[in-house]
Amino acid sequence: MMNRKLTRSRNTMIAGVCAGIAEYFDLDVTFVRVAYAILSLISVGFPGLMLYIILWIIMPVDNSL
Repeated sequence: MMNRKLTRSRNTMIAGVCAGIAEYFDLDVTFVRVAYAILSLISVGFPGLMLYIILWIIMPVDNSL
């Protein structure tokens, strides 16, 4: 079993949160970013923005090369 950790990616647009989630679940980064944007717009933006900021703070940066 692989021991994976959810970390922010170095493949960033803003903070690497969506890219980190995409890498963790082995998904396309563009798909995760578009899905996040759509969910944020449907929820009138504010909850999505707050979630992104919280994840930005609590997710460690990926230190592997």
